[in-house]
Amino acid sequence: MANKEHLDILLQGIDAWNRWRRENKNVRPDLSGANLIGADLSKASLSGANLIGADLSKASLSGANLYKADLYKANLYKANLSKANLYKADLSKANFTGANLFGAYLFGANLFGADLSKADLSKANLIGAILVKANLSNAIL
Repeated sequence: MANKEHLDILLQGIDAWNRWRRENKNVRPDLSGANLIGADLSKASLSGANLIGADLSKASLSGANLYKADLYKANLYKANLSKANLYKADLSKANFTGANLFGAYLFGANLFGADLSKADLSKANLIGAILVKANLSNAIL
């Protein structure tokens, strides 16, 4: 269950969120299970965030920093993650069906069992990514 304070700050907008992150560097944001369907989180500082089971379907995370974020079993159906930093993020069993991951940085990301069907991964960096049991059917590589 997401921390209500963290979720309230995020819903104030990206400027307020990123300012709060700069002022609270030692706090790990807990947005687990949050309903963020269609949210505009472009360029959000979400490094290390707990987004386990969050619903980010159709959300915009373009250019977002998700370094070492935990998105285990998160729903990112048709989400826009173009040029997002997902370095060493846990994306295992996440749903990326139809997602835009154009130019995303997935170096060392854990995509074990993730559904990447129909996702656009063109120009994405997948060096060292774990793709065991990932579904890449009809993905653009």
